[in-house]
Amino acid sequence: MGNAKISIVRGSVVDMKVDAIVNAANNSLLGGGGVDGAIHRAAGPELLEECRKLHGCNTGDAKITKAYNIKNAKYIIHAVGPVYYGEEEDAKLLESCYTRSLDLALENGCKSIAFPGISTGVYGYPIDEAAKVSYGAVEKWLDKHNDTEIEVYLCCFRDVEMDAYRKVVESK
Repeated sequence: MGNAKISIVRGSVVDMKVDAIVNAANNSLLGGGGVDGAIHRAAGPELLEECRKLHGCNTGDAKITKAYNIKNAKYIIHAVGPVYYGEEEDAKLLESCYTRSLDLALENGCKSIAFPGISTGVYGYPIDEAAKVSYGAVEKWLDKHNDTEIEVYLCCFRDVEMDAYRKVVESK
């Protein structure tokens, strides 16, 4: 992993002091519940204006905007995770969210990025499984980009998320 670092932290991505925070967005990118709603509220109406110009986003992909009123970050990366159906494709799409987000962070000169648990809310992705997929996706990306200096934070809003990531790390 070179000069990169993965940290598991308790808290909301909205409160992180990083170059980019990741939003667990829906396909419209126009706001929603959970972390998506919290980010849109914190960033202010300019975020919605910019998101309208992006014309949505496919599942498994990500798009980047300014952070507006979120002063702790420069960018918001909107990643659209899959609705969980228990199929193999779910993990591929979830992994792609993390990979595409890290690609956008790199392309935009970010040295730090904070992720929420993508798809683990109303999209129903089981937290233990999502933790394995997301941590593995970040590790794989960092291995491929071992000359990149970036700090990756996996933010856990709930204790159950912290527990899931601890299990993943302990199993390594």
